[in-house]
Amino acid sequence: MHIRTGFSIAFDTFGPTPMNLLLNVRPELRRDLVTPEVITFDPPVAARQHVDAFGNVCTRLVAPGGRITMTADFTIADSGRPDDQAPDARQIAVQDLPDDVLTFLLGSRYCDTDKLSQTAWSLFGATPEGWARVQAIVDFAHNRLRFDYQQADATRTAFDGYTQRVGVCRDFAHLAITLCRCMNIPARYATGYLGDIGVPKDPAPMDFSAWFEVYLHGPDGPRWYTFDARHNRPRVGRIVMARGRDATDCALTTSFGAAQLIRFDVHTDEVPAAPDALAQAA
Repeated sequence: MHIRTGFSIAFDTFGPTPMNLLLNVRPELRRDLVTPEVITFDPPVAARQHVDAFGNVCTRLVAPGGRITMTADFTIADSGRPDDQAPDARQIAVQDLPDDVLTFLLGSRYCDTDKLSQTAWSLFGATPEGWARVQAIVDFAHNRLRFDYQQADATRTAFDGYTQRVGVCRDFAHLAITLCRCMNIPARYATGYLGDIGVPKDPAPMDFSAWFEVYLHGPDGPRWYTFDARHNRPRVGRIVMARGRDATDCALTTSFGAAQLIRFDVHTDEVPAAPDALAQAA
């Protein structure tokens, strides 16, 4: 299947303002691009890209002051399959984890494991290790928090979400990630496009979404698996833009100076198959 996606985001800045963007798809997804993924800026500015320590494509620029608008519109191919499921995947002992995975067991800015460790063990210590334990954590986070766009808070940690019992998709992800780490299950944050493909249309305005991934030993060996504490069901058409320890590492826009968000429009829609392709499939 093909998915057409993109965004239009505008900021007002008050003088030259350095910015860092994580608005491109992950490098490993570039092979799936059907049309070029190009970010355009109005007014035009010089921009350069690099890949950060987590493998995300970063764009650096200096907004000149006044309004700056950044847009992209492209089509990407997707398998059309929902998130992989591996109910028999098992947990890996800490001493057997790869070195680069260990960091995803540690506390981070929004994943305050020190405050939730005792809670995690009291809730999930008796659950079977592996996939079943992760799913129990996802179920808990899904039911613990109430989704509310009006309650978005850029300073809310996993412990805050646990106590306040409200949040947006990043808060669901942070709570589940933190509880997994408390149980010695490596978990990392992921963000990107997730349209309403194969599910009823969400009445909330389209936005980028956040979910998380855990490292388990599945039928094909150790690998990362996708979980989504907000939706709590396998979904079709995730387009990953960034991965990291938490939302700090995956902020889609970071300004080093005052920048007021003026417009934030995102679209992600399945492209209907051409009639000749439908005929061939039949």
